[in-house]
Amino acid sequence: MTLILAMLLDAWLGEPRWLWSRLPHPAVLMGRLIGWADARFNHGVARRLKGVAVMVALGLGALALGAALASFGPVVEVIVAAILIAQRSLVDHVLAVSDGLRRGLPDGRAAVAMIVSRDTAAMDESAVARAAIESAAENMSDGGLAPLFWFTVAGLPGLLLYKITNTADSMIGYRTPRHAAFGWAAARFDDLLNLLPARGTAVLIALTQGGLRDWRGIVADAGLHRSPNAGWPEAAMARALGIALSGPRAYDGQMQDFPFVNAAGRKPLMVQDIEAAVRVLWAVWAAVLGLACVLALL
Repeated sequence: MTLILAMLLDAWLGEPRWLWSRLPHPAVLMGRLIGWADARFNHGVARRLKGVAVMVALGLGALALGAALASFGPVVEVIVAAILIAQRSLVDHVLAVSDGLRRGLPDGRAAVAMIVSRDTAAMDESAVARAAIESAAENMSDGGLAPLFWFTVAGLPGLLLYKITNTADSMIGYRTPRHAAFGWAAARFDDLLNLLPARGTAVLIALTQGGLRDWRGIVADAGLHRSPNAGWPEAAMARALGIALSGPRAYDGQMQDFPFVNAAGRKPLMVQDIEAAVRVLWAVWAAVLGLACVLALL
């Protein structure tokens, strides 16, 4: 029942601006802590070992904090879980891209720059739409179903452990000269924690969109992706919408020639494709909520 209430509360309120404009969001606090650790320990020798030690400390701290919060009872559990689940926030950010594109390409680029790390200044409408849909698919797993999964498995300790790991990966888990060694542990642990949720998200997308018959294609496409996990929900979303995702894009002024996921799918994308992706997000969310209700009744 706690899971159901947390899902409903997140879907209803999302991240109310009136609250988080006055208080720092827990994800912001996590980011500040990880940023401090990066500045404090990511230098000198044995950077990989230091990164492992930082992740162990962060993980133990998250488990302890989760257990402490859970001791206050189910009301606190519901509120904390709803805050750390990001389904409604994801939908709002993705729809902001479609709204921006309807106003004009510059607004669409500005909106999508808020949710992706690739270069956006030279994007056309299709590239903006593709970036938004990829973010929708990947973050459906990272921000929605993975937190739900770990909350179901291990309560608030599991949820906080996942969130601190995922936040660390998003900040330091890159193969750059600065973070390749120090962020190694964050990236590998995040890969591990997302292993089942990413594949589960792909299954749910396929099931809710009548595309389980395409499962072999989804598996093959997922293997083309540069990420061991993100390719699964992206491949399922691409098949569900009949479009091609991933493909070439620029980072820091350098074009990266990534292969397309579902290369036979339609490549010119439009605003309507973003909105179709959002409908898929809500369909999956409804399926998970329905499953949770059935399990609660049993």
